[in-house]
Amino acid sequence: MAKWTPTREAPEPLEGPVVATVTGGTILWFVLFLVQLPFYGWFDDHGHTWWLWTCLAGGGLGFIGIWYVRKRDAALKKAAQTADEDAPARAAE
Repeated sequence: MAKWTPTREAPEPLEGPVVATVTGGTILWFVLFLVQLPFYGWFDDHGHTWWLWTCLAGGGLGFIGIWYVRKRDAALKKAAQTADEDAPARAAE
């Protein structure tokens, strides 16, 4: 069965402040956890303790995300620097 939409080339990915975005999200998850922590008894009485643990898991996974995007950013910068250094050599050929 044929697709109804024509095939197009994918657009270039948008690059933005990825490290700052992930760091901000991680901080937000931890703040939400800390804000809810004093109400643990209420959450426990009403069966909503998963709200706290979801925020804590979001913050923990955010640390992994920060590590990942910092490594990715460093690799992209290194690749761009290497490409800039190789550009004059290729132009001479």
